[in-house]
Amino acid sequence: MNIGIYIYNQAEVLDFAGPYEVFSTASRVSKNEETFNGFLIAETLEPVTARAGFQVLPHYSIHNHPKLDVLLIVGGVHTEEMNNPTALQWVEQQASEVDIVATVCTGVFILANACPELSGQVTTHWDDIADLRSRFKHLDVVEGVRWVDQGKRITSGGISAGIDMSLHLVSRLHSLELAEKTAHQMEFVWTRNLQS
Repeated sequence: MNIGIYIYNQAEVLDFAGPYEVFSTASRVSKNEETFNGFLIAETLEPVTARAGFQVLPHYSIHNHPKLDVLLIVGGVHTEEMNNPTALQWVEQQASEVDIVATVCTGVFILANACPELSGQVTTHWDDIADLRSRFKHLDVVEGVRWVDQGKRITSGGISAGIDMSLHLVSRLHSLELAEKTAHQMEFVWTRNLQS
């Protein structure tokens, strides 16, 4: 199962590193390295400078990645990216093709800008709730939760909440047992009940 994690300059490090760790650890503890194929995607193959100067090399660009089953869009300093027409067109296309679109933190702003038809419940980092409500009045923005699962779309709160959401994805896409084993291997206390 191909899990593409979309990153960009000034992305929040744990927003992509946390989910990446969840999917790679899940594959390791499942004894099947093929369970989840998680990888980083950026607009180009150039190094991405995430928050605090953390540099990372994407595995693929938006032009050469494998077919995705899940697209995960991370947050961070998202203003420039949510107005990037090339990225928005790609996100819109992927959102129509993948089984699940997930966002961490302010990644939901990028998804909402790319997909004007987006509706239903969403969430984001607590510090960005008011801005999300103001910009996208048609969305039902939920606060005080770790993630919101709307079937084909899952949105999470900020930073560490992306790990909780990714463990939830493991439980949905494989099994609760594997998600629990993954959290145990990571020595992570998994918040499963949505409430923060």
